[in-house]
Amino acid sequence: MSQNQAERIAGIHEDLPPGERVLWQGAPSWASLARHAFHIREVAAYFVLLAAVTAVLDKLDGQPLTSAATPLAAGAVGCLLLAFLAWLSSRTTTYAVTTRRVFLRIGIALPLTINLPLRRIEAAALALRGDGCGDVPLSLEDGPHLAYLHLWPHARPWRLKKPEPMMRSLADPERVARILADALQAAHAAQASGAAAGAPIAQPADESPHGTMSPAAPAAAARNVHNGLPGGHHGYGAAA
Repeated sequence: MSQNQAERIAGIHEDLPPGERVLWQGAPSWASLARHAFHIREVAAYFVLLAAVTAVLDKLDGQPLTSAATPLAAGAVGCLLLAFLAWLSSRTTTYAVTTRRVFLRIGIALPLTINLPLRRIEAAALALRGDGCGDVPLSLEDGPHLAYLHLWPHARPWRLKKPEPMMRSLADPERVARILADALQAAHAAQASGAAAGAPIAQPADESPHGTMSPAAPAAAARNVHNGLPGGHHGYGAAA
């Protein structure tokens, strides 16, 4: 494999700029995505409960129990559809971490490429799931943000006012979090070294996000360079 091929992200038909390297790229687990993003278990439980209630009511009325098959059939079709959507979402999603940025290529009908320079990312967190998969949400500095609906299901739940892009349902989340933490530390150190001589860099606050999220990478509170949030493009643009 040539160097250019090695430094190309799946779904992006351009080589990375000189000096930028791919540290990791992958996609979400469709089974974990079906469970935690599309809530297939909750949907299945709802239709099973509906069938049970229907069967009890039919028995009390002296009716045959065959009508309980209707909600079960509807539930099976609904769960198959959700599983298909989760599989399709996984197939059309690419997450990537490079030495300069994080990429999220998402979208089934309308693909969207989100380019997040590392210096724009204030912190990353890690949430582990019982199935061995996990999520890595990204907290961004103040500035333009994509809408929550544009990001879903690749967004941290319930962060509607300030949406946080999230690499979701990763099969090896701890490894990805370590790679991202090292990349963020290197990027922030490079930014600090390029700042004005003697300018203090605030120490990151030791604060855990809500829920089961735990810090995966520190962030510098002071920023001397503010970078926007390119989105909807399939090229790279400037990241450093």
